[in-house]
Amino acid sequence: MRVPLSWLGEHVELPSDVTLESVHAALVSVGFEEEAVHVGDVTGPLVVGQVLEVTPEPQKNGKTINWCRVAVGPDHATSDDDVRGIVCGAHNFVVGDKVVVSLPGAVLPGPFPIAARKTYGHVSDGMIASSRELGLGDEHDGILLLSSLGLDPVVGTDAIPLLGLDDAAVEINVTPDRGYAFSIRGVAREYSHATGATFTDPATTVSPVEASGFRVSVVDEAPVRDRAAVATFVTRVVRGVDAARPTPTWMSSRLRLAGVRSISLLVDVTNYVMLELGQPIHGYDLSAVTGGLTVRRAAPGETLETLDGQVRTLHREDLVIADETGPVGLAGVMGGARTEMGASTTDVLVEAATFDPVSIARTARRHKLPSEASRRFERGVDPAVSAPAAQRVVDLLVELAGGTADELGSALDESVAPAAVELAVDRPARLMGVAYDRAEVVGSLTAVGASVVDQGDVLVVTPPTWRPDLVDPASLVEEVARITGYDRIPSVLPVAPPGRGLTREQRLRRQVSSSLAAAGLVEVAAYPFVTPAQNSAFGSADGQTVPAVTLANPLDTAAPQLRRSLLPGLLDVARRNASRGLVDLALFETGTVFLPEAGVRYGTAEVPAGAARPTDDVLAELAASLPPQPRHLGVLALGTAVDRQPGQAAVAASLADVLDALRVAVRAAGVEPTVRQGSHPSLHPGRTAELLVGDERVGVAGELLPTVAAELDLPRVVAVGEVDLDRVLALGVDVAPRPISAYPAATQDVSLVVDLDVSAGDLLAAVREGAGSLLESARLVDDYRGAGLPEGTKSLTFALRFRADDRTLTAAEATEAKQGAVRLASERSGAALRD
Repeated sequence: MRVPLSWLGEHVELPSDVTLESVHAALVSVGFEEEAVHVGDVTGPLVVGQVLEVTPEPQKNGKTINWCRVAVGPDHATSDDDVRGIVCGAHNFVVGDKVVVSLPGAVLPGPFPIAARKTYGHVSDGMIASSRELGLGDEHDGILLLSSLGLDPVVGTDAIPLLGLDDAAVEINVTPDRGYAFSIRGVAREYSHATGATFTDPATTVSPVEASGFRVSVVDEAPVRDRAAVATFVTRVVRGVDAARPTPTWMSSRLRLAGVRSISLLVDVTNYVMLELGQPIHGYDLSAVTGGLTVRRAAPGETLETLDGQVRTLHREDLVIADETGPVGLAGVMGGARTEMGASTTDVLVEAATFDPVSIARTARRHKLPSEASRRFERGVDPAVSAPAAQRVVDLLVELAGGTADELGSALDESVAPAAVELAVDRPARLMGVAYDRAEVVGSLTAVGASVVDQGDVLVVTPPTWRPDLVDPASLVEEVARITGYDRIPSVLPVAPPGRGLTREQRLRRQVSSSLAAAGLVEVAAYPFVTPAQNSAFGSADGQTVPAVTLANPLDTAAPQLRRSLLPGLLDVARRNASRGLVDLALFETGTVFLPEAGVRYGTAEVPAGAARPTDDVLAELAASLPPQPRHLGVLALGTAVDRQPGQAAVAASLADVLDALRVAVRAAGVEPTVRQGSHPSLHPGRTAELLVGDERVGVAGELLPTVAAELDLPRVVAVGEVDLDRVLALGVDVAPRPISAYPAATQDVSLVVDLDVSAGDLLAAVREGAGSLLESARLVDDYRGAGLPEGTKSLTFALRFRADDRTLTAAEATEAKQGAVRLASERSGAALRD
């Protein structure tokens, strides 16, 4: 919201030395966010001039220019007189007209610096400006004649303050719950709260006149969420307006500073009142309206050409304003082209209404048509200001457009008075930690416009009509804290109650992520939106089409489904980085995947309104309407795992790095994984592994098929892996810190000969179990297949490390533990010690 200071000062007393910074500071103190400051785009010298001579000079290009002699006043004389020679291409002026002259050194909006320059055989010592060149409007048919504005200033007068170009504005961010601040009226009231300055409500300075005879009806047979479509609907008629009259400079200047383009006098008046009072106004050309107006839902197949020239197909939920021939506007969003006020308009129908915020918000989003009106209706408009706003428009049209107020009009008021809220007197102090006394609490609530009835320990508070957000005690407490000053709230670190904190799953998930980050991997967050082909390739066990959640309104129509696997997102991240020269990657992501079951319809539960907490039954119904969403962990590695350096060749990233990362993650969750040969439709058939916890498969890892890697413009070797993190956490146990033993370790190697079809993972599991509690670690260090071994066998060598917590192990103890490992491996896999 942009707030011109001159406009703000009409409704709240500003100090004589007010600055943009001081206004911002005051508004920030009552909860607004500072955005920017806006000052005039015009700098001087910009003066009033009078045309003394006009000499038309035809040019070879067929254009005729005017060589003008213009008086600019003695303060701007360059020699013995105050006359400047200026070349002008406009022809809408004559000798004696007073105009705005931009002298050399001036800067107009653009920026467009003015300097003396030679053109058309003359030295033009300045420029005679038009309204558009000054930023006052879109008129560019000719120069700005001050007489058209009703001005007759002295030659040489500074035109910047004369035209209101010296004004400035502050801009603040208005949060969704404070729609009343989308108006000068609301901001002035808040400035008064912050500084104690006297506030004059502009809505109370207008005296609405009763009008009747214009038919208005409301027919809402399908209300959204059973909410009334219309609270108020006021119409007034002004006849005999002169649409050709220019917008006064004070109005166009304020509109420009407020961020609204000046269009025409009739339109500018409606926009001005909207900004002043916060009430969106719509004006109709009365001659184009057939019969009365009806507020209703759109009929199937209806269309409407809106003011932006677009023909829109309406939805049955859209709230429209219609006359006897059909829709003439999207209620609260944008009017229709058929009844637009234009240059031929003489009679104006003024509409000031209050519509249901939910209906307006849905319509604006459905048609991708945000407007100044919809922004206000979405946040809530004061129903009590409809009649004063309509009267304010009427008064301005009579004053500025020469119209006459007609008795024809209507006044529908079905608004509901705000509900009273009971507030314990001591609740603000208990909730905010500040010792507010009764007088402060009552005074703060009264200041924001609420009526307060003191009933001892309880205050009965009725919020004002412009504050629909004050619906419970907590919101009233916030007002007390805001008005008395946020700086009074102490900064105290709260003490967590016993038994609170992270859940087991949250703690273990953090352990998993921390362990991977400590191992050198980088965490990423990919988009959950994928193509059907990606879901089939990575989200199924066989590469076939699988059930997937398809979005009704996807951000990217090429990726309309929610992911069944994390791998497509990791590959997209890898491709993006590789295309920018980052080819050595070790990435991981934790996130949810979406696994709908075939034949089950999801999303059928009705979404409850947000005004109250849903019941447990409603929450259960919502949960049941959603597909399973387990949390997975994905890992990707490509490029080099170890960079080349003196004495060390580069080590390429491989499947082993991904398996190591997954082992680190699973162990951080308190379980020991095993690995065996696996398969996946998008992974290399000979380089794919399954991760198991016990006998349960929890994940898969492997190298991407070279053809898939080539399609993604990735290197030939890309290793990926994914585990069901939720299932791993369910199988895991809390990992307790293990004390570091002060006793030395005993290391031994064991080489076992087994058949080729025996997996290293199964054999390693047997070795670990057979070695007993003294075994600290066991890892595969060699896989030999060749001379010296019986045909159809291989030799697997494991490095074993033994340690005791209470003594130094003897060689015999370590050997006995190793022999236990050999015995169990022999029983399970037929393993034999290699000679």
